[in-house]
Amino acid sequence: MVTLIGLMILTVALPAWAGITYVGLVRARRENAPLPPPPRPRRTPAKKAAWVAVPAFVAGGALHVYGLSYMPFLQPEDACWFNAGHMAEPDSSSALPVSLVCAGEEIVPWWVNPGLLLFALTTVSATGTSIALAVRRSR
Repeated sequence: MVTLIGLMILTVALPAWAGITYVGLVRARRENAPLPPPPRPRRTPAKKAAWVAVPAFVAGGALHVYGLSYMPFLQPEDACWFNAGHMAEPDSSSALPVSLVCAGEEIVPWWVNPGLLLFALTTVSATGTSIALAVRRSR
C-alpha cells in the first residue's frame, strides 16, 4: 500500500506540481518582460569587409595545416613512405611554400600554394579596406 501511494505521488502529483510551477514562471516572466530591444544598426561597409577577411584568414590557416600534413616531422623517411609509396629520405621539404619532394617528385598537391596566396591576398586586402573605411567613416 505504501508503494502504491508513493507511485501515485511520482506519477501524478510531481508532474502536476512541476507543470503548475512552470506555468507560474512563464506568466511571471511575461508580466515582467522588458521592452523589445532596439533595432540592430545596419552593417557598414567596413564591417562587411571585415566579414570577408575573417573567413579568408581561417580558410587560409586550414589550407596551410592541410599542406603541412604532408611534411616530415618525427621520421622523415615515413613522409615519403606514406605519401609517395617508397621508403627514402625526402630530397627537400619546406613549410612556406609548402613543398615535399621525394625522389624528384613533388608530393604536395599543386593547388595548395596558389590557394594559400589567394587567401593571404584576400585577407590582407579586406583587412586594409576595412581599416580604411572605418577611419574614413570616423572623420
